[in-house]
Amino acid sequence: MNKFLTTAFLLMTFYSVSAQEKRVLTLDEAVKLGIENSKSLKIDQAKIEESTANLLEAKNRQLPELKVSGSYLYLPMKPNIDLKIPGLSGAAGPEVSQVLFGSANLSVPIYAGGKIKYGIQSAQYLMEAARLSSENDKNAIAYNISQAYNNLFKANEVVKLLKENLASSQKRDQSFIKLENNGVIARNDRLKAQLQTSNIELQLIEAQNNYSIVNINMDLLLGLPDNTVIEVDSNYIGEDDLGKPDDYYLNLARENRKDIQALDYQRKAAALGTKAAKAENLPSLALTGGYVAADIPKFLTITNAVNFGVGISYNLSNIWKKNSSLMQSKAREQELAATNDLLNDNITLEVKRDYQNDLYAHKKIDVYQRALEQAEENYRITLNKYNNGLETITNLLDADTAKITANVNVVTSKADAALAHKKLLQTTGIINQ
Repeated sequence: MNKFLTTAFLLMTFYSVSAQEKRVLTLDEAVKLGIENSKSLKIDQAKIEESTANLLEAKNRQLPELKVSGSYLYLPMKPNIDLKIPGLSGAAGPEVSQVLFGSANLSVPIYAGGKIKYGIQSAQYLMEAARLSSENDKNAIAYNISQAYNNLFKANEVVKLLKENLASSQKRDQSFIKLENNGVIARNDRLKAQLQTSNIELQLIEAQNNYSIVNINMDLLLGLPDNTVIEVDSNYIGEDDLGKPDDYYLNLARENRKDIQALDYQRKAAALGTKAAKAENLPSLALTGGYVAADIPKFLTITNAVNFGVGISYNLSNIWKKNSSLMQSKAREQELAATNDLLNDNITLEVKRDYQNDLYAHKKIDVYQRALEQAEENYRITLNKYNNGLETITNLLDADTAKITANVNVVTSKADAALAHKKLLQTTGIINQ
């Protein structure tokens, strides 16, 4: 029965692992996949399509308007018809029971105070602003994916380090058991070593749990099935060029940040909105033309009633009414100007802050690297002393713990430095370049 249960458990474990799809992804591939499947960018695409439709609507206003209408009326009761035509006045009217009427009207705008032209240009600017806002969101998504990828990398590296240390600790336990059996060490020393092994095992379980959660988060970000096991590229950690001053990155940000460019187009659109609002006080001029036909059986028939001319429209109430649209548009311009100043201040702060964080992260690597060398040397010396009976098991285990911690710190500091540089690139607007 025990053999059967063991076999069944192994089979279930095998099928469970087999059901998980494994996929190796580089950071660039992950960013590309995340952008393709981003739900936020799908919303942005809908906004771009909406602004494109608004542009089409603005262009349609400069095209001729042609309207055709027709009516058929049935008169159930005989109407009273009194013709005022000389010679026919007082005569008995015809029996009218139905009326047919049709018309076609054409209007071609000639002048509308510039409202049509300003409307088209404003719609073009807003469409471009929507596109640039989408590009800015792509930069933010690229960084979010880089951050998730970095967390996955760190979790995976910590798991690997703890597995290696657990194997070494378990091997040491076996040696200590033999030494205890031979009376070389006390039972208490062997128990302390096994307690160290248990602590490493607990750390490994926690690290594996963290890895699973981070992996699921990565799957959702990339639009993959949540049982996909992502294997990160071992070449993720690389050298970052920070040989240039922060002003270099600040200039890059001013040239490449899509939110600055989008706001610039919004300000242009608002300026045109002010011009369009002023044009509301001007008259509108259009060419007009039409055709009318009517048929009242036994009474009247009209055909070939073609007309054309020029129409003018002017709202006289604008003389005493305040132009609220103009006031709103000017307020919008002031709001966007203040937003632009605030955005530039924030970008300056963000670039300089992220530049300093990048420098700080790379300096930490050097410190942790030295700490690792010191921890390894300390462990080597302590182990030699312990083997010669000059050091306690407690100090040996403490030295081993310090070495494990130093290894983890080196790996995580390198990953954090890579992410800090990605953050700087995102702040400057060139993370996708």
